[in-house]
Amino acid sequence: MKNIKTILVLLITTLIFQSCNDDFLDREPLDAISDANFWQNEEQLLLAVNGTYAYVKGKNTVDMENMGDNTVWPTQTSYRLISSGNYNNDLGTLNTEWTEAYAGIRRCNHFLENYDKAEMTNEELKDRYAGEVRFIRAYLYSYLTFLFGDVPHVTQALNVGDPEIYGERNSREEIVEWILAELTAVAEDLPESYSSSDYGRITKGTALGWKSRVALFYQKFDVAEAAAKEVMDLGVYQLYPDYYELFTIESDASKSPSNRETMFTRIYTTDISMHNLSREIQVPDQSARWNPTKSLVDAYLCVDGKTIQDSPLYDESTYDSLFEHRDPRMKMTILSPGSPWGGREDGNPENTDNSVFTAPKFNQNRLGSVTPTGYYFTKYCDLDAVPTYNRDENDIIIMRYAEILLNYAEARLEQGTLTQEDLDNTINLLRERVNMHPMIISELQEWGMDLREEIRRERRVELVLEGQRYFDILRWKRGDLLARDVKGIKKDFIIRQGDVENVPTDEEGYIVFLTGNTFDESKHYLWPVPLAQRDLNPNLSQNPNW
Repeated sequence: MKNIKTILVLLITTLIFQSCNDDFLDREPLDAISDANFWQNEEQLLLAVNGTYAYVKGKNTVDMENMGDNTVWPTQTSYRLISSGNYNNDLGTLNTEWTEAYAGIRRCNHFLENYDKAEMTNEELKDRYAGEVRFIRAYLYSYLTFLFGDVPHVTQALNVGDPEIYGERNSREEIVEWILAELTAVAEDLPESYSSSDYGRITKGTALGWKSRVALFYQKFDVAEAAAKEVMDLGVYQLYPDYYELFTIESDASKSPSNRETMFTRIYTTDISMHNLSREIQVPDQSARWNPTKSLVDAYLCVDGKTIQDSPLYDESTYDSLFEHRDPRMKMTILSPGSPWGGREDGNPENTDNSVFTAPKFNQNRLGSVTPTGYYFTKYCDLDAVPTYNRDENDIIIMRYAEILLNYAEARLEQGTLTQEDLDNTINLLRERVNMHPMIISELQEWGMDLREEIRRERRVELVLEGQRYFDILRWKRGDLLARDVKGIKKDFIIRQGDVENVPTDEEGYIVFLTGNTFDESKHYLWPVPLAQRDLNPNLSQNPNW
């Protein structure tokens, strides 16, 4: 990604340095300085473009997974409160999501109001820079509408005192149409690919792929299908051959030209920008932060393509047997016995090799990673980063080609036009990658399996930990899934029974980690407008029943 990391660090350093000077408050606002002295040449324009990339989600893309039913955070966090339906409009996360998005939108608006002042011989490059910024603005508005519905639609850089700051909310439908039109337009100004030194910048495929995601969320299935097909027809992207490796540092698209699956990513670099995801997945002296739920584990089919309820291959006699004869993506996503791990002591007192996992741990003695559900993740976990703090430089994938294939298949299904050939060109490519039984429409009918549910299942298991499950639940209007108790393994599978003596179970003996979840159909499909924002702007209306 050409100079993006270096420039962002310099920008942040400059701001910190300025804040330490006594006369900083006497200076002109940063935007005023920029307008007077900044918008002059290509180098300055590139700096301004790169500044907008700071508002693209990174690890917090994965954090949002905790709002769905794939994983649970062990302590009472904002995301867990949202998932369980036990929150109000004063929850800090709501306001953070709102303010961060609008800070990014203002940065984008400011660029778009000034970029044309720069003197450049290459007008196409200037248009490309504007296209990148317009994409990021549309991307930020996408999340605002996904979460809040109607929001103020601001396309100019507002300052204190501008009356538009106190404007009303615009309709979600109006903004979505604008988003789709913006993505269509900017795709024309963006290249299909970049050289390795420019990797990470927004491409034509990124814009079209995001258009497909937005259109699918709003059930504009014809638009979603067309946009996904445009990406497929570019001939730029293909599936990475190894599903597990795709989420490791070895295959980071910013470093590996063989990765043609990743389409949109947040790049992390040693000593410049890093995160803490790997450590939090298998933190060796506390509770793991991301814990797979029984609901997710049960979603994986057996390798014959049948559910665990119907397949003769399914064996639940032991903890180890749960992982056998299952969709291979299960072991590539959820830690299975015999796998290397970074969590130190596990739940088997006879296991003296702390580098190999054999059994889940429930004893809070700070000597090993604890799980409240009996499961850990392995996807996205770099074992070298687990013993460290905030030293993970693995890129975070925001969008990849597999999603495009899933979008296309779902859009075709919902229009009643999906064929077996479509499945073979989309979902069965994903299954072929991991040697999983293909999805065959006639077999599903014979086995009494619903095609829509199976396509949704495929999306769930393929995209685990990629921040999409919660939004899929919202758009499918399946809030009931979030109202269910969060469960884990059978209590009998735990070796140290004394560690779970007081842990409740259901009638079948499965651990019940979290109860009291609720989902109010009349209000929970939208977040409330944050209380802090309504205090600032009384003209902001509130979402229904909040």
